[in-house]
Amino acid sequence: MKVRIEPAALAEAEEARDWYEAVREGLGAEFLDAFDRGVRQVVDFPNAWHPISRRARRYRLGRFPYGIVYQVRADEILIIAVSHLHRRGTYWHKRLKPE
Repeated sequence: MKVRIEPAALAEAEEARDWYEAVREGLGAEFLDAFDRGVRQVVDFPNAWHPISRRARRYRLGRFPYGIVYQVRADEILIIAVSHLHRRGTYWHKRLKPE
């Protein structure tokens, strides 16, 4: 299945990577590795992860306090946010796309 990442979600992932890299050299790359693994898991098992609204699910990045918020669509997985789990709540709701 095809994956499409919203530009805002990509920016969130890059911002988190930069923050972790500033904390410790190499930690940003570890965050991106966890993100990439998460995307592959979502593609392989799109309905296996926790539904957080009627139209969205979330895959939690185990080591990092982030979740990949996505929609399963007819022909693609749409990643709408890379959300810190302890901040900003449901800010990404406005990014949900109609089916």
